[in-house]
Amino acid sequence: MTDLLSFEDALAAVLARARPLPSERVPVEAGAGRVLVEPACAVVDLPPFPSSAMDGFALRAEDAPGRLPVVFRIAAGRPATRPLGTGEAMAIATGGVVPDGADAVVPHEYVVDHDNDVELPDAVAAGANIRPRGGDVHLGDVVVAAGTRLAPGHLGALAAAGLGEVVCARRPRAAVLTTGTELRRPGEPLQAGEVYEANGLMLAAQLAAAGAEVERLAAVEDDEAVHRAALERGLEFDVLVTSGGVSVGPHDLVRRVEAELGVEEVFWRVAVKPGKPVSFGVRERTLVFGLPGNPVSSLVGCELFVKPALLALQGASDPGPPFEPGTLARAIRRDPARTELMRARSAREGDRVVLDPVSGQESHMIVRAAEADALVLVPVGEGELPAGAPVRYLRLGMG
Repeated sequence: MTDLLSFEDALAAVLARARPLPSERVPVEAGAGRVLVEPACAVVDLPPFPSSAMDGFALRAEDAPGRLPVVFRIAAGRPATRPLGTGEAMAIATGGVVPDGADAVVPHEYVVDHDNDVELPDAVAAGANIRPRGGDVHLGDVVVAAGTRLAPGHLGALAAAGLGEVVCARRPRAAVLTTGTELRRPGEPLQAGEVYEANGLMLAAQLAAAGAEVERLAAVEDDEAVHRAALERGLEFDVLVTSGGVSVGPHDLVRRVEAELGVEEVFWRVAVKPGKPVSFGVRERTLVFGLPGNPVSSLVGCELFVKPALLALQGASDPGPPFEPGTLARAIRRDPARTELMRARSAREGDRVVLDPVSGQESHMIVRAAEADALVLVPVGEGELPAGAPVRYLRLGMG
């Protein structure tokens, strides 16, 4: 096992070679999941004017308590036509422009409304229920920092701050190629020794979730010429991900054919479980990942190495993997030689996430793995981690 690269060293080797792709301007409406390569700055103050936080009445605080005539009714988007005078009130809707001269808004429920005048039984504090101009952000302030992957909340902030476009890295183009004479498409009848091809669909979904534009190449049989043609096609992309054919058997052709095509292998075999035979190489700017054929090994290898590479290509400030803190539900045995990624179900108990490993951790058990929503990182070591031990985990899903 001494020739195995550690998970941390393998990830560092991948990220060192994942240089950001060129940038492009993107309409903010199309920004979901994209990564900013330039900070996005507000083009207006937000709010762009003093606005009311309540449906109520705008007035001068010094005029309360008392009874005031209602001289105007302000709707959102329809400002008053004149300033507020001393001893006057104006009805105002939430979000309406607070008129010049007013320094407070009193909610409807705290007054007696007589249609054309309003009775204020209590004193009012200056500034009450008024959102000041620029109280959220000022013109020119950074709304979202460079390196951020845009989530729905970011998009709302960008739109509210007046940005019609943002500068993002180009989406990586990724090819997925599965190998093996035994593979058949789901729905086709199986012959003796054949299995359904599942890894391509699974990997394509994982890559798309990391922001890639994905093309699934047709699965190839264990034939050198067929491999060469498919790999040549895959090497035209920013990222090539293969599944199967990376071990040392007579039908494991991927690494040898890739070397003949000019791929420089950076590493092969990592001290992780499952997924030890994973390989990584480069040809010019193309990143080349060879994942094992066992489905769970492919899933884990993609989460650990490929998805962080895709996010790094897009300029993400923290490409991951995004491990989070959790607690074990029950004791588990550690592997003395390899970091293990154990499939588990998560549950929130108070302020902590409790992780319960699923039964059936073998690397071919993809149906058992589908029961899990987390990968628990189990460090190399002897003996057990007890129930209640702190661990780190990765969420499994579309993020």
